[in-house]
Amino acid sequence: ENSLQKTSTCSSLNPSGVFVSPYALNLSSFTKLIKRLQERHPEFSRDEIVEAVQEVRKINKGVLSGLAISSIEEKTSAIL
Repeated sequence: ENSLQKTSTCSSLNPSGVFVSPYALNLSSFTKLIKRLQERHPEFSRDEIVEAVQEVRKINKGVLSGLAISSIEEKTSAIL
């Protein structure tokens, strides 16, 4: 049942209420994170957002693994 939801081609809202295109489902987690941050902070360029994510990684001992995407998003937003 869960796998059917993941492979569905209909558009939906993710848990935070952000519209998710069926075509976005194939993107890597990093790309999804950058896309979400661009939607949340349209005043910043992609490069500025990537730099802020790298700052979060630096603060977190050089790794992002183990952090929830929502946590990375919040920490990046605080830097921006």
